[in-house]
Amino acid sequence: MLGSKIAVATLPVRSLPAARLFYEEKVGLEIAFMHEPSAIAYKAGNSIVLVYESTYGGTNNATAVTWVVDDDMTVLVAELKQRGVAFQHYDLPGVTREGDIHHSGALQQAWFKDPDGNIHGLASG
Repeated sequence: MLGSKIAVATLPVRSLPAARLFYEEKVGLEIAFMHEPSAIAYKAGNSIVLVYESTYGGTNNATAVTWVVDDDMTVLVAELKQRGVAFQHYDLPGVTREGDIHHSGALQQAWFKDPDGNIHGLASG
């Protein structure tokens, strides 16, 4: 039923202006459309990331969005760090870490948070 439908990552934030600075300036997303005054949809490949104001912003303690990247993870992480994105480090069974990149076999992963604590994951494709 839903297998052929597009899914949208939906992220609650406390402040839409602060979220815009992060998503547009630091992460480099472009606006797909706006639902003023409380929501913005961003282009993300063939997907959409919807950011909306909510009193529940910052309450999720798990990964909210995973970005599948075919780029060189080292270069991508370095570019995001230059824009002021801070990466998270986790101690996970069977996983090693070099700098900000976690390695599990051929899989490379890195995590960062937006200003409201929504966790974003990067995973090698």
